[in-house]
Amino acid sequence: PRIVSWSPGSRGPGARAAVAAAAAAAARTCCFCCCCCPDKPCKMSAAGPGRCFRVALVTAMSLNLLLAQDAPLKQSPSAHSAVRLFTDEELAKYNGGEDNQPIYMAIKGVVFDVTLGKEFYGKDAPYNTLAGRDSTRAIAKMSLESKDLTHDTKGLTDDELKSLDDVFNSLYKTKYPIVGYTARRILNDDGSPNKDFKPEDQPHFNIKDEF
Repeated sequence: PRIVSWSPGSRGPGARAAVAAAAAAAARTCCFCCCCCPDKPCKMSAAGPGRCFRVALVTAMSLNLLLAQDAPLKQSPSAHSAVRLFTDEELAKYNGGEDNQPIYMAIKGVVFDVTLGKEFYGKDAPYNTLAGRDSTRAIAKMSLESKDLTHDTKGLTDDELKSLDDVFNSLYKTKYPIVGYTARRILNDDGSPNKDFKPEDQPHFNIKDEF
């Protein structure tokens, strides 16, 4: 397998506190249903997709991108094609439930280490339900409903697909290191290697062999 060596750069107490404060404040606003819809019931429950999830995610994106700008670039000594494959069962082990485990989540079959965003994805955090699985559909629809916690993108609108790509490229690939790919991304339905598979480019991370 290959691992990712990432230098978080200058992230002082003030920047870190800003992220924590934003997460805490969002968590206090009735599951992110804030002043934009005060007369409507909370939609982040199982009863609805959570319209205000978009507002919260955009806010998180802004904070994440701000913090990511300070990360210094490292020179990569070499480039390799080896990747780590995650089954659904293996990915589920990294759902933020264990203190001694990193937190992983997948989008579009790409597995990200989101441990840096523990305030968002850790145990009892606002977006913890997205961790330990491929949450592609949930990200596209800005939803935390159980039916959307899946890799399946069938039936998504053009706007939802565009939103998915924007968040994937502008937030997750910018801030969180890629640690592998799901079996669906690498293999065909019959288990054979997908000849069209191409690892994602993540130039501000230093990808190297583990040994």
